[in-house]
Amino acid sequence: MTVDSAGLQVLSPEECLRMLASARIGRVVFTDRALPAVQPVIYCLDGTDIVLRTAAGSTLAAATRNAVVAFEADDFDPDLRSGWSVTAVGHARAVHDPRELAGLAELPLTLWTPGERDHYVVIRAEQLSGRRIPG
Repeated sequence: MTVDSAGLQVLSPEECLRMLASARIGRVVFTDRALPAVQPVIYCLDGTDIVLRTAAGSTLAAATRNAVVAFEADDFDPDLRSGWSVTAVGHARAVHDPRELAGLAELPLTLWTPGERDHYVVIRAEQLSGRRIPG
């Protein structure tokens, strides 16, 4: 196990994927009108891809179309002073292929907000990094 200069455990790419698969809420970091923007999202991991749904005309849908984005998810227990954080960086793309859309529709991606969210975005996790605070 590798430890960084702050004493945090450095997660391997495989551990990062396991942590990402265990959470359901993350944050997408993208560019909106030349400024950094962060939006919380419900997501699901499909292999090494991060899948989310949004409205087709949303800022998130427009900003993530063929763009490099960052994605972050974490889980912390303040009482135990333990937790983890994982960041993925990669290209985001809108999904238009009917067969791929049908497969993504089968994922356990339950939305929490009302309204139509029929636009799927897939983020290819090209770089993964993560840290864990042992409890």
